[in-house]
Amino acid sequence: MDLGPLNICEEMAILHGGFLLAEQLFRPKALAELTKSDWEHVGRPIVEALREISSTTACSQPFAWKKKALVIIWAKVLQPSPIAPSDTETRWQEDVFFSVGNMIPTINHTVLFELLKSLEASGLFIQLLMALPTTICRAELEHFLEHMAVDTSSKDVAFFLEVWWEMMKHKGNQQDPLLSQFRTMAHKYLSSSDEFSHPPKRFKSDPDVCPTMPLLAMLLTGLKQIQSRILCPGMKCCALANLADMLTVFALMEDDPQEVSATVYLDKLATVVSVWNSDTQNPYHQQALAEKVKEAERDVSLSSVAKLPNETIFVGFEFMRSLLREWGAELQAMLNSSQGTNYDSYRLCDSLTSFSQNLKLYLDTASLPKEEKQVVCELADCVGDFLRKTNKVLNKGLEKDLTASIAMAIIEQKMDRHMEMCYIFASEKKWAFSDEWLGCLVHNQALFQDPDLVLKLLETVVEVSMTDRAIPKSQIKQVIDLILECYADLSLPDKNKVLSGVLLSWGRKGLSEKLLAYLEGFQEDLNTTFNQLAQSASEQGLAKAVASVARLVILHPEITVKKMCGMAVVNLGTHKFLAQILTAFPALRFLEEQGPNPSTTFVVSCLKETVWTKFSTPREEKQFLELLSCLMSPVKPQGIPVAALLEPDEVLQEFVLPFLMLDVEEVDLSLKIFIQTLEANALEEYWLQTCAPFPLIFNLCQLLDCFSRYWQLPKEKRYLSLDGKDLVIQILELLCEIVLANAETFSPDTWIKSLSWLHRKLEQLDWTVRLRLKNFFEGHFKCEVPATLFEICKLSEDEWTSQTHPGYGPGTGLLAWMECCYISSSISEQMLSLLVMDVSNPEEVRLFSKGFLVALVQVMPWCSSREWQYLYQLTRRLLEKQLLHVPYSLEYIQFVPLLNLKPLAQDLQLSVLLLRAFQFLCSQSCRNWLPMEGWSHVVKLLCSSLTNLLDSVRLIQSVGPCAQGQEQDLTQEALFFYTQVFCHVLHIMAMLHQEVCEPLYVLALEILTCYETLSKTSNPSVSALLQKVNEQRFLKSIAKNISPEEWRQTLLQKISNF
Repeated sequence: MDLGPLNICEEMAILHGGFLLAEQLFRPKALAELTKSDWEHVGRPIVEALREISSTTACSQPFAWKKKALVIIWAKVLQPSPIAPSDTETRWQEDVFFSVGNMIPTINHTVLFELLKSLEASGLFIQLLMALPTTICRAELEHFLEHMAVDTSSKDVAFFLEVWWEMMKHKGNQQDPLLSQFRTMAHKYLSSSDEFSHPPKRFKSDPDVCPTMPLLAMLLTGLKQIQSRILCPGMKCCALANLADMLTVFALMEDDPQEVSATVYLDKLATVVSVWNSDTQNPYHQQALAEKVKEAERDVSLSSVAKLPNETIFVGFEFMRSLLREWGAELQAMLNSSQGTNYDSYRLCDSLTSFSQNLKLYLDTASLPKEEKQVVCELADCVGDFLRKTNKVLNKGLEKDLTASIAMAIIEQKMDRHMEMCYIFASEKKWAFSDEWLGCLVHNQALFQDPDLVLKLLETVVEVSMTDRAIPKSQIKQVIDLILECYADLSLPDKNKVLSGVLLSWGRKGLSEKLLAYLEGFQEDLNTTFNQLAQSASEQGLAKAVASVARLVILHPEITVKKMCGMAVVNLGTHKFLAQILTAFPALRFLEEQGPNPSTTFVVSCLKETVWTKFSTPREEKQFLELLSCLMSPVKPQGIPVAALLEPDEVLQEFVLPFLMLDVEEVDLSLKIFIQTLEANALEEYWLQTCAPFPLIFNLCQLLDCFSRYWQLPKEKRYLSLDGKDLVIQILELLCEIVLANAETFSPDTWIKSLSWLHRKLEQLDWTVRLRLKNFFEGHFKCEVPATLFEICKLSEDEWTSQTHPGYGPGTGLLAWMECCYISSSISEQMLSLLVMDVSNPEEVRLFSKGFLVALVQVMPWCSSREWQYLYQLTRRLLEKQLLHVPYSLEYIQFVPLLNLKPLAQDLQLSVLLLRAFQFLCSQSCRNWLPMEGWSHVVKLLCSSLTNLLDSVRLIQSVGPCAQGQEQDLTQEALFFYTQVFCHVLHIMAMLHQEVCEPLYVLALEILTCYETLSKTSNPSVSALLQKVNEQRFLKSIAKNISPEEWRQTLLQKISNF
C-alpha cells in the first residue's frame, strides 16, 4: 500500500495543526505533562484533526491514514527526550518517523491512550502494540493498564474491554510495510535504552512463551484493578464474555483444535450479524453487510498456538467464579427481561456455553490435584447454573435467512473460508435461482472451477429444476451454461472427477437424464464434433478433440461413447485417434449398477451394444481388434494423461469366454481377441488369476475336442474353419505357458488340486487333446494313449500309460502313432525315435508303408494346416530314413527317361503318395466321408504340399549340381518332375467334384509355367527339341480329359505355347 511520503502532505499539515491548537489550549503547560482529566478540554483539536484527515481521504484510504497518523504519534511518544546530538543526524537519515515526529510537540502516553480511546481505535491500538518488539510491547501495555487504573471512567472500562477483545482476535499482518517500519524503528532506537532494557517488574520474560500469553495475563490483572468500576450490565456481560473466551481458547482447547464445520461457522456468523442488526447501540449496526461479515469472522474465529501458564489459568477460574457469584443475579434478570438481545448479552451466553462444554471435557481428561479439581468443579456448577436460567437468550428476537446473503458476501469478498462457502452455496437448494444467487455465480465464476463444486451445482440444478416448475426455462439454461463453462475450464483430471460423479448420479444418460429439455442443440453439436473428428484424426488436434468430447460426454455419455465406438470401427484409420480420446476419460470405466450384468463396465456395455456382433466386413473386425488393443494399452500422447479403459481379464470375460464354442458365430473373432490379449499382456502382472485359468484351459480343450468330429457336425454348427484349430492350439499353448510361469502364485495344495481337476475333466474329451498338455501335466500325470500304440512304439512306462479307447482295436497302432505325430514337432520327433520297425525286413517295411497310407487317409481330412505340415515333414523324414516305401509306377511315362532322378526321388515319391491318398479317399469306401467343405479342405492341404514340392524342386534344380557333386545340371530331371506332378494333379482333379477343383486348376497352371520357364533354358539340341514336342503332345493328351471346357482350353493353350 503506497500512502506517499510521510513528511510532506496535506494530511500531515492538518495533524500538525491539531497539535498546535492543543498546545495553545494547554499553555503554559507542555503537552508532555497532560493528565487524563485535561484531555476533554485539550484533546478535542487533535481528535478533530484525525477525523478531518479521515473525512478528506474518504474516497481513498481513511483507515490507512488514521493508522499512519497514530504510528507517527506513537513513535513520537516513544522518542527519548531530549535526543543526544550525536543521534540526531543518524535518525534524520534512517528513521522515517523522525522528521514528521519533529513537527509534533513532545507528548506523553496520556495523549496517545486518550486519543485512541476517543477514536475508539482498539483494533488499531492492538495492531500497533503487537508490531513492537516484545519488551517494548509489554512495557507499553503496562503504561496502558496504569493509565486505565487512574480515575477509571465508564469509557475507560469500555475501551479496556474492547482492547482485551481485540488482543484475543489479533492474528497479525506480516505484510504491512508501515507496521514493519514501526517495528524496525522501535527495535533499532529504543530496545537498548534504559527505559526498555528490562521488562516490567511484575513479569518474568520467557523467550519460549508466545508473546500474546503474558499480555493476556497482564490484561487479566488489569481487569481485577478496574473491576469495581464495571457498573453497567452490558460491560459486565462483556467482561465475563472476554474472560470466558480467553480461558476457553487459551487454556481449555486442544493445541490443534478441529475447525468447526462450514455450516456451523456460517450459522455463527449469521447469528452475530443478526444480533448486530437488531442491536442499534452496536457500532456495526449501520455498517454494510460485507463489513459486518468481515468483523463477525474475526469474532467467531478465535484460535491460539499456545496456552496460558497454569497459574494464570487458575487465577482466571477463581476470578470468573467470583464474578459470576457477584454479578450472576443481576445479569440473569437482565437477560431474562423482555428487552431484545444485544451483542453483549449474546456474547456472554455464547462464550459461557462454549466455556462450559470445554470445561467439562477438561475436567474429564486433565489430571488435577484435589484442590484444583474442586475449583474447576465449583466453576462448572456455577456456569451451568447460570446458563440453565438463561438458556433461551440466544434464540430471542433474531433475524432468519441471513445465511444466504452472508455466504454470498464471503464469496464476493473472498474472505476467510470462502471456498467452503462456495460448497454450501452450490449445495443449498433453497438459495438456488434467486437473483442474488445467480448474480453471485456470474460474478464469481472462476471460484467455481472446481470439480466438486461443479458436481454440487449440477446436483442442485437437477433437483431444483425437477421440483420447482416456476423457474423460467431460460434461467435454468443460463445456469447450466455457466456450470458447463466452469467445467470446460477444468483440467482434464478434474473433468474426469466431474464425469465420474455424473455417471454415478445419473448413469449412462448423464445430464440428459434430467436436463434434456434444457440441452438444446446437443445433437447438432454431436454431429459437428464428430464430422470434425473424422476429418482431422491426428495427434496435432488431439487436445482440441478431447476438449470437444469432454463437453459432449458429460451431457450424454451413452450417445457420445457409442458414437465413438461405431465410428472407430466403421471409419478407416480413425480407431487409434478415437481410442486416444476415449482413454483420456478414465471415468468412463465405471460399473453400471443396473442391467443384466452389474459387473460390466460402461465402455464394455457400449461396445457390446453398438458394434459387437454387427460387423459387416473383415476390415471392421480388424479395426475392432485394434480398438480393443488401444483401449487396453493406450498410446500416451504428449501432454494428455490417459489410462486403460479395458482390463485384459475383462476383455476375456466379455468378448471371449461366452463365445468359445464351435457353433457360435463370433467364435473366430473371439479367438483373435484372445490371442491378441494374451500376447499383449503376457509380461504384465499375472492378471489371468482373476479369469479362473484352469476352467479357461478346459474351455479351450472342449473347443479343440469339437474338431475331432468336425465333418460330422452340420454346417450351421461349424462357424470356425479347420484352420481355426491352429489358432485354438496356439492360444492353448500360450495360456499353459503363462500359467506354468506363474505357478508360484498358487499355493502348492491349490496347484495340485487344480491340475487334478483339469486332468479329470479332460477324461471326457479325445485323448489327443490331453496329450497336447503333456508339458503342463509333466511330473504329475503320465501320458495316456491307446494301448495299440505300445505295439509299434517303445514307450517308457514311467512317462506313458495305456488306456482302452473305443475305435482303437487291433491294427490301429499306426493311426494312434500318426495322431501323436501331428500334435507338435517335438512329439513327432519323439514318436519317430520310439518307432519299432525292422528295416532289414522288407515285409515289415511294406506293411508299415501300407498302414501309413491308410492312417494318412484317415487323419488328413481332420488336420489343420499346421498339423498337416507336421505330417508332411514326418513323411519326408520317413523317406529319408527309408522307413517308408512308396513304389513309383510308370502310368504317366511314355518312354523310360535316361535321367538321374535320385536328387528328386523323395519329391516324386511324395507326389505319388498324395495321389495314392486321394485315390483312396475318392474310392467307393471313403467318398462319403466328407461334405463338400471337407473336400475343399483336403484339396487346400494337397495344394500346400504340392506347392512345397515345387519350391523344393526349384531349390534342388538351382543348387543341385554343386550339392550333388555333378557336372551337368538337373534341368531335364526338373522338367520330368513337372510333367509327373502335372499329371498327378489332373488325375486327382478327375476324381473330385468340379466345385472343389479350382485350387488344383490354378496349381496346374503354375506347374505349366514352371515347366515353360525352365524349358526355355534347356539344351536347344535336335534331340531336346524332339523330346519337348513329344512331352507337349503327351501333356495335351492328359489335359484333354479335364472339364469344364474353359479350363481345358486354357490348359491346352498354355501347353501349346511351350
